[in-house]
Amino acid sequence: MRVGLRANATQFSLLVGLNLLVGAIVGLERSVLPLVGKDDFHVRSSAAVLAFVVAFGAAKSLTNLVAGALADRAGRKRLLVLGWLLALPVPVLIALAPNWWVIVAANLLLGANQGLAWSMTVVMKIDLAGPARRGLALGLNESAGYLGVALTAFASGALVGTIAPRTVVWTGALAIALAGLVVSTIFVRDTGEHVTHEQQRHGVREAVPLGAAHGRSSAQIGAVAAVYPGVWGFLQVATGWVSDHAGRKPLIALGMLVQAAGLAMLVGGGGAFAPSLAAATLLGVGTALVYPTLIAAVSDVAQPRDRASLVGVYRFWRDAGFVAGALLAGLTADAFGPEEAIATVAALTALSGFVVAATPWRTSSAPMGGIAAFPLADGPQPPTL
Repeated sequence: MRVGLRANATQFSLLVGLNLLVGAIVGLERSVLPLVGKDDFHVRSSAAVLAFVVAFGAAKSLTNLVAGALADRAGRKRLLVLGWLLALPVPVLIALAPNWWVIVAANLLLGANQGLAWSMTVVMKIDLAGPARRGLALGLNESAGYLGVALTAFASGALVGTIAPRTVVWTGALAIALAGLVVSTIFVRDTGEHVTHEQQRHGVREAVPLGAAHGRSSAQIGAVAAVYPGVWGFLQVATGWVSDHAGRKPLIALGMLVQAAGLAMLVGGGGAFAPSLAAATLLGVGTALVYPTLIAAVSDVAQPRDRASLVGVYRFWRDAGFVAGALLAGLTADAFGPEEAIATVAALTALSGFVVAATPWRTSSAPMGGIAAFPLADGPQPPTL
């Protein structure tokens, strides 16, 4: 039993491809469902339209938390398969929905699918890769997932000019869910033995508590929606590798500031196509710097047996922020307008970048190699490597 990318190349590659499908089922919705809400169900409130995002994020964050805690008990593969089983009713609900709130309910199941399927592909890749290549492994994972988001966001935006938006979503979602279920059931192997092997070098582990984890045309809309995750997904392979060598903190701080700049450009462009594309590109670059670096930083300080739980805790808090952000954006857009909503998010993003830059971090080495850098609250520490 060995850890490492080369030693586990076949299973690792399979999981990368599987996470592309996990992202693809989400990308189908991103540029199309708001059109369904406004055109099919005549929903006019921005907050109501974004209710599907809130439902998705809430379900995903809670499922991340549960998935992490259950991963060692139930097995990674079982939770992965369960995630795809939960995705199967989603296209049926979208196809037959008599009102908008059935669509919102379908996104509760889709959020649970993401919380289980995406989280397990993350954890299983960490198990296989080992600490020395953890950043690269997560870069490949997140890259595949968000490239999947980008591809289907672009494709769905381009297709709705000739095919009904709801038809685009439910047919694509059904095909992806079936493919993900088949691959997960037949070809994926559980990584529990890799965890057992690695844990032997760490000795007795300590329990980790919850609080420890710190208009344009439809084709143009689809293009802008696709550029952000596309750039994000493509660059994450490189940024994950850089974080293994340069440390986590510099990439996280810089990435948040670049994201804020992209949002500011989006506001300044006034909705024009070219500035929107440039803003989406900046957002993709900034997010690629932050992801997968944040997940790698969290997993750096986790005992192998606690890794799934700690990653689940991190993803819970992250997706809880996703819910809060969707609510804030929708309510601010309804009260003041979309530009003010984006400007508010830009300010909060920039502030978070400065907070990270000002936070002392320590450097520690895992027993099997690799670099860890994580925030502390007890004064200056040695610089990150």
